[in-house]
Amino acid sequence: MRRLRAKVRDYYSGTIERHGPIPLGVDWPNAASQYLRFVQLLKVCDFEKPFSLNDFGCGYGALLEYLAMRHSEAEVAYRGIDISASMIAAAQVRWASHDRAKFVVGSRCSQIADYSLASGVFNVRLGHPLADWETYIESVLRDMQAGSRVGFAVNFMLPHEDKPAEEELYRSKPQRWVGFCRKKLDCSVKLLGDYGLREFTLLIRRKPQTAAPRQAGSRKAARRSPR
Repeated sequence: MRRLRAKVRDYYSGTIERHGPIPLGVDWPNAASQYLRFVQLLKVCDFEKPFSLNDFGCGYGALLEYLAMRHSEAEVAYRGIDISASMIAAAQVRWASHDRAKFVVGSRCSQIADYSLASGVFNVRLGHPLADWETYIESVLRDMQAGSRVGFAVNFMLPHEDKPAEEELYRSKPQRWVGFCRKKLDCSVKLLGDYGLREFTLLIRRKPQTAAPRQAGSRKAARRSPR
């Protein structure tokens, strides 16, 4: 698992170093598709009240751009996590003046938030054996569950019907991960598809009896500083 993570880290460090803090820097073709994914993922969040958010695989913090554009009135304590130190360095420069955002280098959600999101983090398999990559995905999903008080959201690419699977990419049918989240994580799952991209999004919520414990401190304190 350590070697797998190292290869992923090096891949994404390379993209941001080549292209800078733009969609290509996080391996997306354009901002339009990037934002369309954010629309789906953020459906797991309740914008009627303040909340804290883990953005796993945050890159240069593009989600903050979208939140500023579409949810400028929302009170969101944002924590961006990325395995690539180069990504985090770019994010820290770009969002140096943002007083409710924090960025950290890491391969897990080390602090509990109300919600956690991950966009595109499972797509680039880099030739790793399928079983190893799916074990990696399971570990990330377990960590996101543990780091999310209310729920979390992730996306996956769908297989092509008339093309063989690519060794460099990971594609899956929804049932594989809907079943894992329901049976292994004991969560409720809502499947989103048909939003214009060849992929699907899962909105995953902890059941009331498995809700993550609230960290010490009041909600008021949580509003003052990002987690």
